[in-house]
Amino acid sequence: MSELIIGLTGGIGSGKTTITNYFQQLDVEIIDADIIAREVVAVGSPALKAIAEYFGANYLLPDGALNRAFLRSRIFSCQADKQWLNELLHPLIRATIIESTHKATSPYCILVAPLLIENNLLPLVDRVLVIDVSEATQLQRAMQRDNNSAKEIKAIITSQTDRVTRKEAADDVINNDTLSLSAVNTSVIALDKKYLALTKMV
Repeated sequence: MSELIIGLTGGIGSGKTTITNYFQQLDVEIIDADIIAREVVAVGSPALKAIAEYFGANYLLPDGALNRAFLRSRIFSCQADKQWLNELLHPLIRATIIESTHKATSPYCILVAPLLIENNLLPLVDRVLVIDVSEATQLQRAMQRDNNSAKEIKAIITSQTDRVTRKEAADDVINNDTLSLSAVNTSVIALDKKYLALTKMV
């Protein structure tokens, strides 16, 4: 088990994937909450069966997989449905995250979780690294990447923790608004040295 668990978070379009990849190149084990969230609703899983029974079979794609876009628009428009889904999935995701952190073998590991604060995952990590950008940057990057409308991206931003709250929870911050890729990599290397030093103090 890793000596230190770092929770990496940031809003949509902040550059979490790029920064996570740099850590991975330094042989740091990455636990991705989004990947785990997809795994718990894989074809044939009990959670997917429960979703189909609750929302209807039209929330599945022809191959039996979850129709994420269809479900996302439903839960953004209905708070009760969102709450039901969260109560189903969050315990499963949390249990899998805990299991994954226990299996990690690098000196420290990183839990990447966009909703680290919102989903009450802070107790599972030792430190919090926030990737911070302005809302304008989030909007621009997410629209380019996801081909979603500005309205859809703004709805996602609104549903996430605000920048101030996120930064208040941070032990470390990378401001990724204007940094070049080489500057981002330099920041990651510096944090890697810091985290490795901290593991020796645990």
